[in-house]
Amino acid sequence: MGAVAIALARTGATVHGSDHRVYPPMSDALRAAGISWFDGFDENNLNTGEYDVIVAGNAVSRGNPEIEWALDRRRRMTSLPELVRNELIGSGASVVVSGTHGKTTTTSLAAWLLDHAGLQPGFMIGAVPANFDGGCRLPQTPGAPFVVEGDEYDSAFFDKRSKFVHYRPDIAIVNAIEFDHADIFGSLDEIKRSFRHMLRLVPRGGLVLARAEDVNIDAVLDETCCAVERFGFSEAADWRIELLNNWPARCEFRLFHHGSFYGEFNLPMAGEHNVANATAAIAAANQLGVSAEQAAAALKQFKPPRRRLELLGTWRGMRVVDDFAHHPTAIRATLNALRDSTAGRLLAVFEPRSNTTTRNIFQRELSTAFDLADLVVIAPLNRPERYPASERLDLEQLKQDIESRGPRVSVIPQDASPDWGAAARDVLTGYGKSGDLVAILSNGAVGGLRQLLIPAESA
Repeated sequence: MGAVAIALARTGATVHGSDHRVYPPMSDALRAAGISWFDGFDENNLNTGEYDVIVAGNAVSRGNPEIEWALDRRRRMTSLPELVRNELIGSGASVVVSGTHGKTTTTSLAAWLLDHAGLQPGFMIGAVPANFDGGCRLPQTPGAPFVVEGDEYDSAFFDKRSKFVHYRPDIAIVNAIEFDHADIFGSLDEIKRSFRHMLRLVPRGGLVLARAEDVNIDAVLDETCCAVERFGFSEAADWRIELLNNWPARCEFRLFHHGSFYGEFNLPMAGEHNVANATAAIAAANQLGVSAEQAAAALKQFKPPRRRLELLGTWRGMRVVDDFAHHPTAIRATLNALRDSTAGRLLAVFEPRSNTTTRNIFQRELSTAFDLADLVVIAPLNRPERYPASERLDLEQLKQDIESRGPRVSVIPQDASPDWGAAARDVLTGYGKSGDLVAILSNGAVGGLRQLLIPAESA
């Protein structure tokens, strides 16, 4: 919401808003763009002027005083995805990056490859992309492409369709399909149905780029009306990856397109999953006229987005890496990449925070996701009161299951203070030593741990 607000303000639009607890860096970015906001929701916030449109984020629902005010007065209301389609995407090609994992990194990569090649794309990225000065911008010239992170989460309280069906895909990337967002979807089949809806919208002259070796992706491709190309490490992939070197902070790889050598690339990120993300971005850029040579030159200058294998700094001689991974598959892929990047031990801090990982849906899968770690610190469940005890992730059982497979585990008590990061720091202090690597795995604040290990002024 904030990134889109800033992008629209830069066009000359007047933008106001309401939210709870807006913190830096977003609060600083909003002020710099001339955007004011109210802390909290009150119908009096909307009595201060006339609005062309009121944008309802998907975190608000009926009962919100500003929503009720707008409905009572029959004011024009839209969702964020509708706004993006109508005001940002424009007339150029729309590249929609979807999938359970890898969306932010792949969207950042695709936007940068197109920008470096001079196509002047617009984009919307769900994180802070290091190659740009914000997470969203309009196409820079008429007809320029737009790259959008296509989330399968719902659009608004009045539109329960997935966000990505609004984005008019000409090129659709599908990185992975697994069960997630248990507060929205009741089953994997429901998630597959949403992906089918999005893929039906790709025109016959468009392209679907789908990760190979994913049976759930296989199941949603049957109703596409355009070309489909698979990318991955298998011999049968249309975009076949040959990994040359997997270094601690970069990967070298070759690509073969339909069996012919396409190019050699150097990605400044670790991990096979990131190589696959880069391949999807290269294939999308190729569809829009970007050559292998242009893509290779751009890739060398790519800067990973924040909180995607981001090196925060060094603490007590240990490197501290921050990653958004919270789904079991993403945790496993991240730890695999980090295991190859350290000669020391791997210390993981995991915060069960999302609507899926705080429940016992992934109880078994999480028990095997940390096999490559030497120590696992498990944080308290975030807002456990959302679910009855019978549905919550059992942290003591998770501890036993992980330890039975080798790693040492420490569980922060559920009744710890909101600043439980200090307790996690104490565990790391007692176990870690110089040369180890600390991996923070969370889509949240980890009890203030980041700031405790790497203060902002020293980062």
